[in-house]
Amino acid sequence: MKRAILALADGAVFEGRALGYEGETAGEVVFNTAMTGYQEVLTDPSYKGQIITMTCPHIGNYGVTAEDVESRRIWAEGFVVMEASRLASNWRRQEPIHDYLTKAKVVAIEGLDTRALTRHLREHGSQQGFISHIDADPARAVEKAKAAPGIVGRDLAAEVTCRRSYEWKGGSGAWAPESGTSRPNAARRRPWRVVAYDFGVKENILRRLVDVGCEVTVVPASTSAAEVEALKPDGVFLSNGPGDPEGVPYAMEAVRSLVGRRPIFGICLGHQILGLAFGLKTYKLKFGHHGANHPVIDLRTRKVEITSQNHNFAVQVPAVATGIPEQAPVIETKHGRLAVTHLSLNDRSIEGMRCLDHPVFSVQYHPEASPGPHDSAYLFDEFVHLMETHYA
Repeated sequence: MKRAILALADGAVFEGRALGYEGETAGEVVFNTAMTGYQEVLTDPSYKGQIITMTCPHIGNYGVTAEDVESRRIWAEGFVVMEASRLASNWRRQEPIHDYLTKAKVVAIEGLDTRALTRHLREHGSQQGFISHIDADPARAVEKAKAAPGIVGRDLAAEVTCRRSYEWKGGSGAWAPESGTSRPNAARRRPWRVVAYDFGVKENILRRLVDVGCEVTVVPASTSAAEVEALKPDGVFLSNGPGDPEGVPYAMEAVRSLVGRRPIFGICLGHQILGLAFGLKTYKLKFGHHGANHPVIDLRTRKVEITSQNHNFAVQVPAVATGIPEQAPVIETKHGRLAVTHLSLNDRSIEGMRCLDHPVFSVQYHPEASPGPHDSAYLFDEFVHLMETHYA
């Protein structure tokens, strides 16, 4: 197999074998600790601008199927694995991962020590990297990694969002094991009209909203508050997405205008944008949270959820930066009181908050899973309950 290299901006170089599309690529190198779900990870728009390293040593064992995509294409800039299986053993498989990456023109690398790479990123932080199948010169590769644009301050949501509004007709998230396809959701007492901001939305979020009885209209990231109001929704959803929340100030302004007018539920980037809208600050994590096994405590119930996560930034609340408080701390902001509802048990970063003055709440992690556990699926029911209470 053809030789390939991965170079990091700090000068570290890893040698491996070419995988996927032959070429070169650059992006911020991050690691994901999920053992399965590589196709959902690749097609998550939140990875725009990044090169994904999978820590699980064998990737591709069950192949690829069109039903498991989370968006219209692969958004990751590159892919790094220890070993990509050319054989796929699964009754739903349609093609091996190597062919999938090649067709999508994704430059990837295998055969390197992903454990050593992950330890390096944990110690030195996520950073720009460069994969090449063409030029094996380490010094030139390091220089190209240094020259690659970072994600801080970039408006990556504008690159992944939909170009025009649409009604979600993709079905529900209730999968039928006998067929591998989704069942239609059960009839609800009344449909809740929800406008979902697409900052890089995953399709399983939209399926989950359908599951709890919502009719979903997806709108571009740049949609104004007035345009949302004109659609007369019962609630507003703020989606996940890539990059720096401070890179999308227009979204923050729109959300700030909507607070108090409609019930709001935010996930991931939507959670961060909501924090900025309330006057809080965000910061970049050293190596981010990427995986399907992150423990989070709900400070209201003291229950621990195992969650799926994918983010590089977090909302900054110094008062709860360390320790596990006995009660949900309340932060006074310019635009209302926010209770911190969830904390990461790995690093105590903020994982959830709820406004005490308006029908608004958000979480940093991914309750829709895909991939990952379903411990947090109840949050979609909480969104419906918020709308029911607001319009009672």
